[in-house]
Amino acid sequence: MSPGWKLTVVVVAVAGIVSTPLFWLLDSPDTGQLVGASVQAAVAVGALAWALFQRPQTSPAPAPVPGPVDTVADTGKAEATGGGSANSGVLGTGGAGSGSATVERSGDSTADGAGSRANTGVDHS
Repeated sequence: MSPGWKLTVVVVAVAGIVSTPLFWLLDSPDTGQLVGASVQAAVAVGALAWALFQRPQTSPAPAPVPGPVDTVADTGKAEATGGGSANSGVLGTGGAGSGSATVERSGDSTADGAGSRANTGVDHS
């Protein structure tokens, strides 16, 4: 229950509880009026108790990321020459997928020659 609705229910319930004695004090009530006032007071007390015991709604925790979680930190030097490939980080499969990858403080990478590839972080190609 939102705080605004809770406050509204509390105010209406208190008004119902406070106004109930007015029925008893005005113009000597008959049996039907006393029963009506008693029902009004009971409903107001029940609404007040219900509102006071409601807990605020909390957002659900985010769902965990499905798939692998790859983390690379402080990687070493990656060097590729003559069309070779070097990787000192995480080498994944290409295309879209699930999971996550993080790189922190990656090192240098050097590729020398046609078709050479060097990587010190995350490579999903």
